[in-house]
Amino acid sequence: MTFATLIRIYGAAGNFDGCLNVYEEMKALGVKPNMTVYNRLLDAMGRARRPSQAKNIYAEMLGNGFQPSWSTYASLFRAYGRARYSEDALKIYKEVKDKGLELSVASGCQPESWTYSSLITIYSCSGKVSEVESTLNEMMEAGFDPNIFVLTSLIQCYGKAGWRDDVVRTFDRLSDLRLSADEQFTGCLLNVLTQTAKENLHKLTICRERANPKLGYVVKLLVDEKKAYCNCLSDICVNLNQLERACELLDVGLTLNIYKDIMPQNATQWSLHLKSLSLGAALTALHIWMNDLNKALESGEEFPSLLGINTGHGKHKYSEKGLAGVFESHLKELNAPFHEAPDHAGWFLTTKVAATSWLESRRAQVVAS
Repeated sequence: MTFATLIRIYGAAGNFDGCLNVYEEMKALGVKPNMTVYNRLLDAMGRARRPSQAKNIYAEMLGNGFQPSWSTYASLFRAYGRARYSEDALKIYKEVKDKGLELSVASGCQPESWTYSSLITIYSCSGKVSEVESTLNEMMEAGFDPNIFVLTSLIQCYGKAGWRDDVVRTFDRLSDLRLSADEQFTGCLLNVLTQTAKENLHKLTICRERANPKLGYVVKLLVDEKKAYCNCLSDICVNLNQLERACELLDVGLTLNIYKDIMPQNATQWSLHLKSLSLGAALTALHIWMNDLNKALESGEEFPSLLGINTGHGKHKYSEKGLAGVFESHLKELNAPFHEAPDHAGWFLTTKVAATSWLESRRAQVVAS
């Protein structure tokens, strides 16, 4: 009980490594953990978002002949749910149901709202709409209103299923529940926008503006095909070394058809067309295109005989030097085997053999490092 108390104290203080150290010290001294120790350890690992360690401790507990209680299952469910270990969480949930331990009342314990929230999140990630809705109903019948995390999961689930009216309906529940959209909620709503056909964007754009007026204004500009704004935002991201955000923004531009046919493929040539892009957007597109080439190579897909990058020629409205000049030096820095075609100004070409060799050498360098 002394060790169990120490684990509880460390856990309450957020010192989760301290919990594990006490556990290891117990074993070193030959003191066998009891159920209280195991449950407090699992609770600590759940709050620490350490699902792998929770899994190992649970395996040790079963190996030592202990049977899980409701507290054990609740802690595991918290650990797996927060980390989105959907298969493990659903396995635990099934085990609970098979033993007749209902979520509403289990062994005399009333579960907290996070139990339902975690389950809704897991079902949402798996795209199981009916399970999400039935769990939500069960949660509300148990006396818990959905929080912002639940509404975010609902937005994600309905968005994946293409149920746009339900996305809007879920958004409207924010004001009914007197909740405010946080960064994760607004980001999820923006992600749904990227999966929506242009003719169906109007209602969702209004939600976007209400959730975050400043960001909503930017999205409205993008939806209205203001390519200049998308280019400028890409440049800002690249200048701030936020390449991941620049890639997300370019993906939005592609989804909304702001950028059209910039990565065409046919039997004889794969191309990257950058003439309509700013420098930042063009560099971002090159990064994405090269990642796509790597994925194609890893999957054994056959390259065509030629691969080309079309930057256009002459003065470029987004760059005083012109994209061709910038890309020529950038491709040299990457040691990429693309060379400007003498009879096609603004085109940089390479062969299948040269591209394959270059990509394989880059991959080898990454593995070696």
